[in-house]
Amino acid sequence: MELLRSDLNVDFVGFRKWAYAISLTTLLISLVFLVTKGLNFGLDFSGGAVMQLRFPGPAPIAGIRGALGDIGLGAAVIQEFGSPEEILIRLHQQEDAKDGEASRMAQKIVEVITPLVGGAGKVELRRVEFVGPQVGRELTVNGIWAVIYSWLAILVYVGIRFEFRFAFGAVLALVHDVFITLGFFAVTQKEFTLVVVAAILTIIGYSINDTIVVFDRIRDETKRLRQQSLEVVINESVNRTLSRTIITSLTVVLVLVALIFFGGEVIHDFALTLLLGVVVGTWSSIYVASPIVLEVERWRRRHPPARTASTGV
Repeated sequence: MELLRSDLNVDFVGFRKWAYAISLTTLLISLVFLVTKGLNFGLDFSGGAVMQLRFPGPAPIAGIRGALGDIGLGAAVIQEFGSPEEILIRLHQQEDAKDGEASRMAQKIVEVITPLVGGAGKVELRRVEFVGPQVGRELTVNGIWAVIYSWLAILVYVGIRFEFRFAFGAVLALVHDVFITLGFFAVTQKEFTLVVVAAILTIIGYSINDTIVVFDRIRDETKRLRQQSLEVVINESVNRTLSRTIITSLTVVLVLVALIFFGGEVIHDFALTLLLGVVVGTWSSIYVASPIVLEVERWRRRHPPARTASTGV
């Protein structure tokens, strides 16, 4: 049984100007927040130390914050990690800090906060991670280049498999997806980590796969509907692939929702980022990539290549 009727005929091309307005508005909001507030870089990029502690009962976060303030660590970020009994303490990078000093600081923190639990048990230091400032800067640059290289690779791949107009539409759609995802993190100020970068690269892969399916159909329909305009061909192609697109996206969304609620803190940000990317990527495959192909074709018709006059001998 199909999710949608096989004779579905939605005028996606006719709605493209409204879609452009929605996408451009969302992109503008994302860019404004990226410029004004920026990303809340996590330990992976900013450098520093993270410590995971387990308490015999619910962690007294207010008391911990006060105790850390007494030893000069008032700027530390404290949050629950999976359960009320476990917390993460994130310390901002100190210029002269070293890995060994982070371990000693962790032991000092355990000593300071252990009296807060009284005789109920002991505080367990489960892990300590340290990232130096140089490593943080390198990871930031490498993350940016990873995204740019993926765009360039897709530009070449789609350009070879299809035509330049298809490659241009595909890459613009991916830029659209990435910046809206980054804008979400700028607006919410959720921590931006390497896990999120991995999710963004996964989004790029998912979105281009969805776009390629539509482009394949456009190429096939162009051969079948030779006498029809490109607008008709694109509408026919998107309508014929819509059922597959929705079923695939819904399947992925159901898995990601389950991971968000039941997967724990470790996978939460990855699943949340991917969920946003699947929604945005599905939108861009329909309302950004395919309409851009039409816009490029119209531009080429209005600006044909200049012909050089032949000269006789």
